[in-house]
Amino acid sequence: MAEHSNGGRTAIVIGGGLAGMLAVTALLGHVEAITVVERDRYPEGRTFRKGVPQARHLHILLSGGQRALEELLPGTVAALGEVGARSLYLPRDLLTRTPTGWQRRFDERRHRTLSVTRPVLDAVVRERALRAAAGSSTRVEVLEATEVTGLTGDADRVTGVRVRSRDGARGAGRDLPAALVVDASGRGSRAPQWFAELGRSAPQEETVDAGLAYATRMYRPKDPDTAPEVGVNVPGWPECPRGAAYVPVEDGAWLLTLSGVRGHHPPTDAAEFTAFSATIGDPYVHELLAYAEPLSPVYGFHDTCNRRRHFARPDALPEGFLVLGDAGCTFNPVYGQGMSVAALGALAVRGALDAAGGLRPGSAAAAQRAVARAAEPAWLAAVGADRPYAASGQRTARLGERLSTWYIDRLQARAAVDAVVGAAFRDVFCLTAPPARLLTPRVVLRTLLLPRRPGLPAPPGTVEAL
Repeated sequence: MAEHSNGGRTAIVIGGGLAGMLAVTALLGHVEAITVVERDRYPEGRTFRKGVPQARHLHILLSGGQRALEELLPGTVAALGEVGARSLYLPRDLLTRTPTGWQRRFDERRHRTLSVTRPVLDAVVRERALRAAAGSSTRVEVLEATEVTGLTGDADRVTGVRVRSRDGARGAGRDLPAALVVDASGRGSRAPQWFAELGRSAPQEETVDAGLAYATRMYRPKDPDTAPEVGVNVPGWPECPRGAAYVPVEDGAWLLTLSGVRGHHPPTDAAEFTAFSATIGDPYVHELLAYAEPLSPVYGFHDTCNRRRHFARPDALPEGFLVLGDAGCTFNPVYGQGMSVAALGALAVRGALDAAGGLRPGSAAAAQRAVARAAEPAWLAAVGADRPYAASGQRTARLGERLSTWYIDRLQARAAVDAVVGAAFRDVFCLTAPPARLLTPRVVLRTLLLPRRPGLPAPPGTVEAL
């Protein structure tokens, strides 16, 4: 195992949220000690904290993310169920309105999606990650209320981080040495600035911003007997760029998230929020609100840009540095991919280190390439959906991407009414199969040769056997 300066066989993880705890799990057994540097203090119980600004909004864990999470931390999915996370099998338990009508409810149980509030998810993963660490050969320390202010080392090699307390303590801070530094600090990562301070160019950055914003409010059905049986999803489309998702979470509560692109942002005023729900592509969600009472204020969120920093390209990364989760590749959160991609990325890190025989020269770069491969399918899906709404300078796509977008549009319309095409689409969307799954002969022929058919005229009340 690599050792450098006083870092020894140690690692530092920047950020103690979901991605940070998954990074800890991936590193167990590969280093002797891990220090997690977290800006916040963790709250008592499973409650919201300031350092996760998107926490009050809808969060789902796709089946691909659940599989990765189970490989990293066996038993975690069951533990989430025990504390109230709701299971939704797609498409049986989620009514989806497409531009051509409502999707049929096939009794397909290949993909279970977990719907859960972010504080509960974070707390369960953190508890289980630290428990796994306690039973391993790796020592783990968490520095709460501590901020990373920069990297130590030079342009070729990162040797640790500089930190300072956020509790008001006096002093200029201190250096923490490490053989590996993992940036899991999320969307607000300062890695480009830190690279500049080391005399190193920032990695190439790619952005596609649809200008989407969303707002969320928590509800509870007034009468459990009149509560919806399943969740509802009405995504926006070009002719109606406003959308909604109404999904159950733990403790009998439901989250309603309304969304819209530039010029169609949902309001955070309670009365205007309710009125906005009547302007999406179908009145069904708005009608459901008559049977529910609000449990929270309306919370807005605007930072939805898709951004990818190409840390995996040759020579983009100094030795001893690795980026995981939103710090490297972040998606429009409305598609619900981020947490699953973080789990897949952490699993990819563990696999790359296993293959390299531990933390050796070049193994961090190999792990970064594996992380990029894990994120690629989700990136293609999010960017393909958002590019039509992006700013003019971001709309131009390569010929291959334009053809892909045309094909995916046709495939999605077919998937709403066709069990075969729908199954393939869900395999890719849920991150359990590569995009090539959509190009098998059977799927291509059914997508291109069968006539276009509209979806159902109303939300389906029955489930169709396959």
